[in-house]
Amino acid sequence: MKKIMLAGIVLFSLSVFSQTPCTGGYSGIFQCNKIDLQANLNFSQIGGNATTEGSGCWGWTDPLTNKEYAIMGCSTHTAIVDITVPYAPVYLGKINSHNNIGSIWREVNVYNNYLYIVSEASGHGMQIFDLTRLRGVTSPQVFTPDARYTGFGSCHTVAINPTSGYAYCNGSGTYNGGPHVVNLQNPLAPTFAFGYGAQGYTHDAQIVTYNGPDTDYTGREIFIGANTDKVVIMDVTIKANPVLISTFTYANTAYTHQGWFTADKKYWILGDEIDEMNFGFNSKTIIVDMTDLNNPVLKGNYFGPTQAIDHNGYVVGNEYFLANYRAGMRIINTSNITTLGTMNETAYFDTYPGSDSAEFNGVWNVYPFFPSGTIIMSDIDRGLFIVRKNAALGNEDFEKNTLGIYPNPTDNLVNIKYEKGIQSIEIFDLLGKKVKEISELNVQEHSFNASNLDSGVYLIRINSEITQKLIVK
Repeated sequence: MKKIMLAGIVLFSLSVFSQTPCTGGYSGIFQCNKIDLQANLNFSQIGGNATTEGSGCWGWTDPLTNKEYAIMGCSTHTAIVDITVPYAPVYLGKINSHNNIGSIWREVNVYNNYLYIVSEASGHGMQIFDLTRLRGVTSPQVFTPDARYTGFGSCHTVAINPTSGYAYCNGSGTYNGGPHVVNLQNPLAPTFAFGYGAQGYTHDAQIVTYNGPDTDYTGREIFIGANTDKVVIMDVTIKANPVLISTFTYANTAYTHQGWFTADKKYWILGDEIDEMNFGFNSKTIIVDMTDLNNPVLKGNYFGPTQAIDHNGYVVGNEYFLANYRAGMRIINTSNITTLGTMNETAYFDTYPGSDSAEFNGVWNVYPFFPSGTIIMSDIDRGLFIVRKNAALGNEDFEKNTLGIYPNPTDNLVNIKYEKGIQSIEIFDLLGKKVKEISELNVQEHSFNASNLDSGVYLIRINSEITQKLIVK
């Protein structure tokens, strides 16, 4: 986030908002499309209080246990939550800001089972925490970092190339705010690698070991930086001699903020944080053609359905997951970029009821990389959100052709036929309350009596993967 924003632990497995399917455009009080709420933990439930605000988030999957953990930056600390069961998250504890100096800007990243935390808090440095210490934790802790890198004081963002083990700390007080690069290969004793300030302040970056269409750079470590008024592309393979490859500029620049490669690395999807405020258009995403790293060009723009500010975005497969502040998280399909020069929205979950205006509230960051498909959002005002795509996204047409629910509407017996097989049936009312559950089935057809349900609209979820409406007369 650009720097223009206002600035007794208890074990919790219950949340203010619990598992609530998205139906009729709502998941509880939150507008949605094809995204189901699993849980929402407010700040009092993750080590904070009524004045705490949220910032960045990341995730860790334990390679030994396959447990999944949400890690969320807050204005006073970093919170860690076990989300292995996404609808029953467990708060495990927090790492306080260095010297207990608070700041809304706190970013986190993970490399090789270690957590790295940076902040704009004065003198913070980079905290390092061994995430394997979470194994066996059964009650909330105040964790002490295992180490701290002190080559800088404050730092705005930290980006890591997971294949090389170098962290690029951006927006520090060193090298004109350009990348301050740290070797993490000895995780508890990181060392300075190099700094680069010739292109000015870097707000955020993505660093990859390149395997894209420009074969001149295959196998090279490539840095793509969002440098407030331009995109900077560098070859940083030889740390003692970083080489500028090219820069990219675009019309209506306000604050070049953050970007991410598409899966094929043909395009870099870029967000400008305050162009919506400065120019008055809807959420705008810039698509940069990167097929020739020496000559990046504009491929096209995508405009969202709201005026909300775009913040951070990441790509998984052909989906771009965008943290869109007051418009929540948007999922945008990238499949048609080559042919149409733009993208199309397929799903969303809005954590800020009542307004999608261009203000700094709502979702700061998203993390869509958990193997289970669980997605987390860090919300400035409402804490940690845990969501999952529902069955309507991706397989809806195919699955519905193989699922039969009849009669529908009904006032008595309901028959369900599902060619893939029925293991469990859950029924929810429109407030998200589970009113009936049938489990331990292993059949293709099942019937149950709905006469004990009040008249109204319900959701039937089969095997926790496909949902359809049921009307009870």
